[in-house]
Amino acid sequence: MSELRGQLHEQRWDDHRYYHHSVINQSLHFVSAVTFIVAYLIVWREPAIAALLGWGVAMTSRQAGHFFFEPRGYDEVNDCTHEHKEEIKVGYNLVRKVILMALWAAIPLVLLLDPTFFGIFVPHVGVLEFLDHLGKLWLVLGVGGLVFRTVQLFFIRDVDTGLVWATKILTDPFNDFRLYRQAPAELTRRALARLPARAR
Repeated sequence: MSELRGQLHEQRWDDHRYYHHSVINQSLHFVSAVTFIVAYLIVWREPAIAALLGWGVAMTSRQAGHFFFEPRGYDEVNDCTHEHKEEIKVGYNLVRKVILMALWAAIPLVLLLDPTFFGIFVPHVGVLEFLDHLGKLWLVLGVGGLVFRTVQLFFIRDVDTGLVWATKILTDPFNDFRLYRQAPAELTRRALARLPARAR
């Protein structure tokens, strides 16, 4: 167990030090963490709503932080290139995230074109039924993405790495809440410091 805890600490540390330099990204991860925790609380009673929150708010804010606010150049802090970081990334690096987010974006389009979604659903009537079906499909995508990468890691790394990564992903909202809870206040402080004295 101590070895697995050590691996979990290492994966979390690598994720933090390599991919969370920007205070904007950290703030967006805090928003994501709070939203995911709410989704966890309601998922057993309202799975579709939980998935809509998870994908529509938590994942979009989380990935926007990575795609738009993290530097892609040489990492002076960690003395490594962006390419090196992407190569050693255990979970979903940016290339894999693009594929995952493309699937996420494609699902509502397919559901609009085929309201049965290849025969799975009775065609929706109205926006609420559409959102219910969409939420259920996004929930399957989320669980499927987690299981797929976990099992893939079993084969390309080892079982321990896959299990530790899955544990990290499932507990990231709580860890991110702890790590980045001060980030929104810091971001606000920096923004206020840039304002002219009269505007403060």
